[in-house]
Amino acid sequence: MNKNSILFIGLDTHKDFFEVAYFSPDHHSAVEHYGRISSAKVALTKFIQSMQRKYPNATIHVVYEAGPCGYWVYRHLTKLGHLCFIVAPSLIPKKPGDRVKTDKRDAILLCTLLKNGDANPIYVPEPEDEAVRDLSRARERAMHDLNDARYQLKALLLRNNINYDGLANWSAKHLRWLTEIVLPHTSQQFVLQEMIVTIHERKDRLERLDNELNHHVHAWRYYPVVKAIQAMKGVRILVSTGLIAELGDLTRFDHPRKLMNYLGLVPSEHSSGGKRRLGAITKCGNTHARRLLIESASSYRYSANVSTELQIRLEGLPKQVVDIAWAAQVRLCRRYQRLMARGKNANVVKVAIAREMIAYIWAISREVVLPKIDVSKRIARVPA
Repeated sequence: MNKNSILFIGLDTHKDFFEVAYFSPDHHSAVEHYGRISSAKVALTKFIQSMQRKYPNATIHVVYEAGPCGYWVYRHLTKLGHLCFIVAPSLIPKKPGDRVKTDKRDAILLCTLLKNGDANPIYVPEPEDEAVRDLSRARERAMHDLNDARYQLKALLLRNNINYDGLANWSAKHLRWLTEIVLPHTSQQFVLQEMIVTIHERKDRLERLDNELNHHVHAWRYYPVVKAIQAMKGVRILVSTGLIAELGDLTRFDHPRKLMNYLGLVPSEHSSGGKRRLGAITKCGNTHARRLLIESASSYRYSANVSTELQIRLEGLPKQVVDIAWAAQVRLCRRYQRLMARGKNANVVKVAIAREMIAYIWAISREVVLPKIDVSKRIARVPA
């Protein structure tokens, strides 16, 4: 498409307003500042229609920065029939000496990047996929809240020199033991009772979210992939659902190294003058997915074997998927033990195993046939 027939629009989005800049297709002047418009859908639609009337022969391309406002702007504009792109803040180039940042400058910069072809759009999930991701993240947050409440209660007991002699913490026996504790002051006893009630409430909340997530994931279009990657050791239903909810369609990456880089699991590098220096992992990309992988990597510290639970997960899966998962287990278990024998730090070993795990998960996802999305209702789609 000829760039002379494209109207480029940059939006600096905020809660109450959008700052707008555009590049006119009629002449090759600099990017022009339009001003502010309301962030309401009606105001955005009215602005786009006014630009269409002003440039009736131009195709509208809009870009804005990813942020807390989510994807509703993208979905609204694509529904109107226009191309929309979302760029990550970390991928926007910035001059080292430029210390002036305003909404006007941000909108002009976004428009300039789109016009020059320097805007790298991010992957935009479908609304259904985003809903499952929100549910997965809510479950993760509930788990963190429950652990925080437990840590606070244990800290209270530690300050009063009260220790539990049993084997398993937070079992039914342990919870009954907590109700028998009598602290020296009534105010402390009240705090203890409130902490116990909080733990029970947060445990019930976690169970509700687990049930809801398990219910929705079976009706999700990505469930075949979620089920298939459970063939991997250490990847159960919650981990597999969280990974696919965060990453979406893994086949959009044409090579597993790109997926490793997307997750920030590759080492940073600073090479110059014939010297090559490798540092810690970049930690860019999706934090939730990276954490799930690293936690699952600890399962490979044991020798390769198929447990009863893993055998149940393997039943009904294609032979290609089972073969990939077994090859992954044999290699990763051996690599984990070899790295530990060399004296590597346990966390470094887990990251190395997680980096290879995602490559095998990527290979498994390519063996699964997913239902096609009805693109007839979608006018435009942001590339990966």
